[in-house]
Amino acid sequence: MRIIAKKSLGQNFLFDKNIINKIIDCSKIQNKNILEIGPGTGNLTKEIIKRKPKKILLIEKDTKLLNLLKKQFSKNIIFINEDVLKVNENLLSEEKLIVFGNLPYNISTEILIKWILNLGDKVWFEKLILMFQKEVADRIISEFNTSTYGRLSIICNWRLNIKKIIDIKPSSFKPKPKVESTLLIFTPKEKFFKLNSPKTIEKITRIFFNQKRKKIKKSFNHLFGNANLVAEKLRIDLNLRPQNLNFEDYYSIAKEFENLRN
Repeated sequence: MRIIAKKSLGQNFLFDKNIINKIIDCSKIQNKNILEIGPGTGNLTKEIIKRKPKKILLIEKDTKLLNLLKKQFSKNIIFINEDVLKVNENLLSEEKLIVFGNLPYNISTEILIKWILNLGDKVWFEKLILMFQKEVADRIISEFNTSTYGRLSIICNWRLNIKKIIDIKPSSFKPKPKVESTLLIFTPKEKFFKLNSPKTIEKITRIFFNQKRKKIKKSFNHLFGNANLVAEKLRIDLNLRPQNLNFEDYYSIAKEFENLRN
C-alpha cells in the first residue's frame, strides 16, 4: 500500500536507519513499557520490538496508518486511534512509560506544555525521547540572557532535566521537511520548585514575555500591589528585562504571587 503523508497532520516519516538506531539507543527498552506517539509507517516501531519491551502503546491519529500498523504488528501492542492532545496521559499505564515521539511540528510545543502542566506528584513517564523542529528545540534548551530564552525554556526546565542528543537533517525523512530537526531527552526532576498550581508559572511567564522588550517593572506592577517591596524581597532588579531573569527567579516570582493570594 502506498502511503501519502498528510500535510494537515504534519506527517514526515523517519526512514534513516542510522538515526532510528541512535533514537533507540537513548534508552534501555527490554522489559520496559513503551509509548510511541505518531508511529506513522512503523519504521521506529520495528526496531523497538526487536529490543523486546514488556508492552507497547501506539497513539496514531491517522486511521489508515493505524490499520496498516495493525497488519504489521500485533503481539503485546495496544493501538490507540486518537489525537494525542485529547489523550489523558496520566491514565495510559499504571507503570511508568518510556516515550518515543516524532511529534507533528505544528503541535509539538502544545503537547509538551500540556504534559508538563498536567504533571502531578506521581510522574507517568520514566523518560521522554522526542523530536522537535530545531528552532523549537533551541528555545527549549535556551539559558537566560540569550535571544531564544523565553516561556518555553522556563516552563520545560521547571519539572524536567533536558539533554540534546543530535540534530537531524531533512534528508532523513520522507517527505523532506523544510527545516532541520533535533532529538531531545527529558527526565523528571526529583527536586523542583513546588507551586500550588502549574498554571501559575504559565501565567507569570506569559505576562513577562508579552512585554519582552520592556523592563520588568511594568510586569511586577501588574502582578503585585507593591512591586518595589516584592522585588527587594526576591532580590530582583526591576530595571532588567524578561530574558535577564534566570529560571529560579521566575519560579520565585510565581511562588510569591501564589503566597500573596492565599
